[in-house]
Amino acid sequence: MSTFAGVPSSTESTRLENVGRAAVVGNLGGLRPDRKRRMTPGRILITAALVIATVIFIYPFIWLLSASFKPRGEVFDNKLIPDTFTLENYLNVWQEAPMALWLLNTVVVTVLAAVTVTISSAMVAWGFSYFRFRGREALFGLVLATMMLPGAVTMIPTFLIWNSLGQVGTLTPLWAGNLFGSAFYIFLMRQFFKGLPRDPFEAAKIDGANNWTMFWKIALPLTRPAVVVTLLFEFQAAWTDLMRPLIYLRDSSTFTVPRGLKALVDQYGFGGEWHWEIIVTASVITTVPMIILFFLGQRHFIEGIATTGSKG
Repeated sequence: MSTFAGVPSSTESTRLENVGRAAVVGNLGGLRPDRKRRMTPGRILITAALVIATVIFIYPFIWLLSASFKPRGEVFDNKLIPDTFTLENYLNVWQEAPMALWLLNTVVVTVLAAVTVTISSAMVAWGFSYFRFRGREALFGLVLATMMLPGAVTMIPTFLIWNSLGQVGTLTPLWAGNLFGSAFYIFLMRQFFKGLPRDPFEAAKIDGANNWTMFWKIALPLTRPAVVVTLLFEFQAAWTDLMRPLIYLRDSSTFTVPRGLKALVDQYGFGGEWHWEIIVTASVITTVPMIILFFLGQRHFIEGIATTGSKG
């Protein structure tokens, strides 16, 4: 029954929508079995290539994990299943090296580096995407141009700055530079900020919100994938960084894990003792936290990488 001539009632409209949905689902349902049964040669080749690539990527870690459970004489026998399974390596590594202290130093440096660069880069990216001012594009191009400078060019001037501040030998130079942001992360987050509609910000401004409130409570939550990607990227970069600890750290009590592993290699790998079981075990202990971190943040990581190119 219609309320007006030629205009269906709400009940009839709902019924028509349900019929249309059922037809679409039926058509899709009729296509799905055919697609599942269809295994083209191209799809088989792609699947095989992905399997081979997966094996190539995970084999080094599987080998490393297997070697950490072997005694010294069997470390390089290239067997994934140890002939002699032992847990002594995981007990000895804490006695031979201050791994707990190195892990603590690495966590402190990594967390500070990741948080500071994420917040500072997000603030700069927000300014470039939201505010309209003369010379904005030229200034942004100048920021991107800094990415073309090799690290070796700024290494000595940066060292002289930290040395004049009396920070050589401390953990500060390993993370404090991130307070000024990163050109790569600024570009990444600006792409996300540019894809946000301006209506929520204009409404918030009418309600009395200032720029910091709009940035912290609206912009950042809406760009969570970009924030997670930035955190993961910088966390991995700071966790595995060896160059800066080699330059700035002197005392073993301030070593991070990569710097400590370098010391273990110098002591046990090339010092005549050849305790490679200690080195591979320490490497496993260092690698596992990053695997867990990427596993926990993989959904946001994939979403952030997949949508970066479509923003703005």
